[in-house]
Amino acid sequence: MKVSAPKPFFFEGGPRAVLMLHGFTGSSADVRMLGRFLQKEGYTCMGPQYRGHGVPPEELLEFGPNDWWQDVQDAYHALKDKGYAEIAVCGLSLGGVMSLRLASEASVKGVVPMCAPTEIDAEDRLYKGVQAYAREYKSREDKSTEQIEREMADFKPMPTLTDLRAFVEETTSRLEDIFVPALVIQGAKDRMVDPQSAHEIYEAINAFQKELLMYEHSGHVITLDKEKEKLHQDVLDFLETLDWSV
Repeated sequence: MKVSAPKPFFFEGGPRAVLMLHGFTGSSADVRMLGRFLQKEGYTCMGPQYRGHGVPPEELLEFGPNDWWQDVQDAYHALKDKGYAEIAVCGLSLGGVMSLRLASEASVKGVVPMCAPTEIDAEDRLYKGVQAYAREYKSREDKSTEQIEREMADFKPMPTLTDLRAFVEETTSRLEDIFVPALVIQGAKDRMVDPQSAHEIYEAINAFQKELLMYEHSGHVITLDKEKEKLHQDVLDFLETLDWSV
C-alpha cells in the first residue's frame, strides 16, 4: 500500500502570521490542528514539511539538520515574500529547537517552543525511536515481517543523529540571544525529552516577557495529546499579548 505523505500547509487568516514547525520524524500534521485553530482566530499559519519527512525512512537519512534548518528559513522568507511583516514562531520538539534558533537570529514577534530538548544525552534512546518510526512506516506499506527485517538491517541512522545532537547543542548555546516574548510549553509525561529541558530554556532566554507552562497529562507530541484544547487556548492567549502593529 502506498503511504500518502503529509503536505505543508498555508492557512490564510489575518495579517498576523505564525510559522509552525514539526518535529524530527514527524510531519506538518502534528501542528496542523493548532494551525487551523489559530486561523479561525484570525492568524495566518504556515507549516513547512522538512525534506525526508513523511516519506520512506531511508529518505530521512539523505538529509540532516542543516537541510531542515534551511527549510525553516525558506518558509520564514516565504511568509515575508507574501507580505507578512510580523511573524511569530511555534515549534514542536525539533521544531521547538528550530523556533528558538530562528528567534535568536531573525526578527520574530514571539516564540513558542513545545517539548524542545536542550541536549540529546542518549543517542541510543533517539536511535530506538527512529528505528520504531521506520518499522511503523514499513508496516503501513503492508510489507511482510521478513521484508521489514531485511530492510531494517540496512537502516543506519547514527550519522544523522550525531549531526542532530550537535545542532541541538549549538542552539542551546544561543538561548541567551533571545529577547522576544516566549511561551515555553512542556508535557510532564514526555518520554522522549527530559521535562527539565523546559526549565533550562526558560531560565536561559533573556526575554522580559516569558512564561513556562507544564501540562501534567500530556506526553511528547503535546499538540495531539489529551490537553490539546488547553494548548490551543494558551498559545492563542500568548499571541494576543504580543505587540503586533496590525
